Amino acid sequence: MRDEIAEGNEDMLFADGFDDALIGHVERAGTPTIACYDRDRCIEILANDMSYEDALEYFYFNIVGAYVGENTPCFLTRNINEK
Repeated sequence: MRDEIAEGNEDMLFADGFDDALIGHVERAGTPTIACYDRDRCIEILANDMSYEDALEYFYFNIVGAYVGENTPCFLTRNINEK
């Protein structure tokens, strides 16, 4: 999936170890296309090796907090409205 997503940006960066959470890419005017991950799935992957609370803290500090330039991936939080 990485190869398909990276077609629009050869400098696109990916979050190592989170391929199962990769859901697509994001396009926005004036910025490069970037990889997009499912936030909850990333936390689930981390929680396989640590508690949920530690996974949450690790995710926000080490993953979301790791800005490495304009090609840094984004993490989608899905808002599901129940009726």
